[in-house]
Amino acid sequence: MSIKKQQKDIYTVGRTLSTGTSPPKQPMRPINGTEPLQKPKRAVWKKLLLVVFLLMLVVPLIIIIWDARNYSHASQRLFGDGNLLNALSQSPLKGEDRQRVNLMIVGYSADDPGHAGAKLTDSIMIVSLSTANHTGYMLSIPRDLYVSIPDFGRAKINEAYQDGELSSFSEAGYPTGGMGLLEKTVYESLGIQTDYFAVLDYAAVRDITNSLGGITVNIQSSDPRGIYDPNFKPQEGGPLRLPNGPQQIDGLTALRLTRARGAAGGSYGLAQSDFDRTKNQQAVLTGIKQAINWSVLLNPTKNDTLLDGAADNIRTDIQISEVLPLFKLFHGTPESAMKSVTLRDINGQNLLKSYTTPYGQSALIPLAGINNYSDIRVAIHAMDQ
Repeated sequence: MSIKKQQKDIYTVGRTLSTGTSPPKQPMRPINGTEPLQKPKRAVWKKLLLVVFLLMLVVPLIIIIWDARNYSHASQRLFGDGNLLNALSQSPLKGEDRQRVNLMIVGYSADDPGHAGAKLTDSIMIVSLSTANHTGYMLSIPRDLYVSIPDFGRAKINEAYQDGELSSFSEAGYPTGGMGLLEKTVYESLGIQTDYFAVLDYAAVRDITNSLGGITVNIQSSDPRGIYDPNFKPQEGGPLRLPNGPQQIDGLTALRLTRARGAAGGSYGLAQSDFDRTKNQQAVLTGIKQAINWSVLLNPTKNDTLLDGAADNIRTDIQISEVLPLFKLFHGTPESAMKSVTLRDINGQNLLKSYTTPYGQSALIPLAGINNYSDIRVAIHAMDQ
């Protein structure tokens, strides 16, 4: 046997022995030559990527559809139009030619069957926004202001809405009914031209505040203890007590705060009665404005209750195509540029005085005298500049 043949045999035998050495084993290939194990791994990853991609598409789509349903449903009830494409058209706002948009917000108790004088307006507020420099003010008009109501004579301004409803007021340039007569009364007395209105049942304050998870209000009473009003029944939430400073409040507390006037019963922190109430109403409105943001508006689990609270309790003449421009204008006005004023405190001036009507009612008239609104008009005009 040759030496080369012996070496070959030894090498062959060594491959079969545990102590021998052999070249590294190669993975077996199937007959068709494809790689085992590799392809199944890629297929799993492809499926996972596809699922993630679909979720990225489907989840936002579901949220968009859900949002659209919420907004369409509420829009139909609020504006009489549920077509959201009309909202995207964004019509110009009334008042833009004057570079000022005025919204009148009116609160009454028509939603409270046991409330005496439910159609009398408990609160009248003008929210005035500049389209030129993004400033504005909230002006509360006291309900006891003694004015001349067109065709009805002199009376407290809170009667104007009721008179307009009972007489079916109708005149070109004004809404029909109570809001039309109230807008005309405000214009002829104070010189304020109203572009839009919103009439709120007081339940709107409660429901909207709750839908936002509560709001923060800054209580600024002249009494170091804050405010206290015991004149609420148990079914209304009982006595209202809030210390001074920022307070987180729920809907029922917000509702009581907008109504609290103190007076009898050992109350404190509400010495100016209706003026303190209007100041607190402005604080609640500011708190709601601060709490409403895009994360709330685009979250269908939150905007559903918010929109329902608005649609159930608000009546307005704002058109659907004016909603987005008005919202942008409102939220484009920073808090620091938004003043809160009353006719008793415009730039430090008190422009009102007490008056007793011929019927023995306590009322308020201009400091200059009955129906002399010249000083008040000048002060309001100065804020418009």
